[in-house]
Amino acid sequence: MSARVRRWAVVVAAGRGQRFGGPVPKQYTRLLGRPVLSWSLAALLAEPAIDGVVVALAAGDRRWRSIPEAKDARVGTCIGGDRRETSVARALAALEGRARDSDWVIVHDAARPCLAAEDLRRLIAATRSDPVGGLLAAPVADTLKADDGHGRSARTASREGLWRALTPQMFRYGLLKRALALCFDRERPVTDEAAAIEALGLRPLLVRGRADNIKLTNVEDRVVAEAILRSRRSG
Repeated sequence: MSARVRRWAVVVAAGRGQRFGGPVPKQYTRLLGRPVLSWSLAALLAEPAIDGVVVALAAGDRRWRSIPEAKDARVGTCIGGDRRETSVARALAALEGRARDSDWVIVHDAARPCLAAEDLRRLIAATRSDPVGGLLAAPVADTLKADDGHGRSARTASREGLWRALTPQMFRYGLLKRALALCFDRERPVTDEAAAIEALGLRPLLVRGRADNIKLTNVEDRVVAEAILRSRRSG
């Protein structure tokens, strides 16, 4: 009898959030009384299909132990890096010996506190038998402009077939390790896991997700995220 395929989550929380500003890293900024990272982790821990979580933290992080999810037995940590792909690779290394190549890894941004349970379930269901894996994404709705290099609009770019990449992104453990190793060997920076998979010549599945699964980048995003979370709580 073959072993059960397990699902592990990796949360990238080692960033300094320089664009966000303020004395507190954005993953620990409070939304409705809870740190951003707490909201992001709670969405993953509420999903019974996930067997365990590894959080990639900044070296010297002293705030982690203050959030409730740090006490959950399913949650472990590792020290992340200065770049996203380094943090993910170190989290995968922390799973060595527990995760098999055929297991799934679900990578989520700590700064995306508005992940909806139905989106996570849809991603898991859609990729269950997919040979590559996939990611949550939302079709681009805005009109896109290309500048002329001097701060003026040169043309209107087509948005046909364009999607905004969201997280989580979900790929097999062995495949994701191989994809990241290739990018390191080629000194090729990647901004998400799907880009690393694409470097292998593979095409990740686009799974439509909610547009309000926003990433906190600027301080004004906090107000938007609180409004989203408040509406879900009341609804």
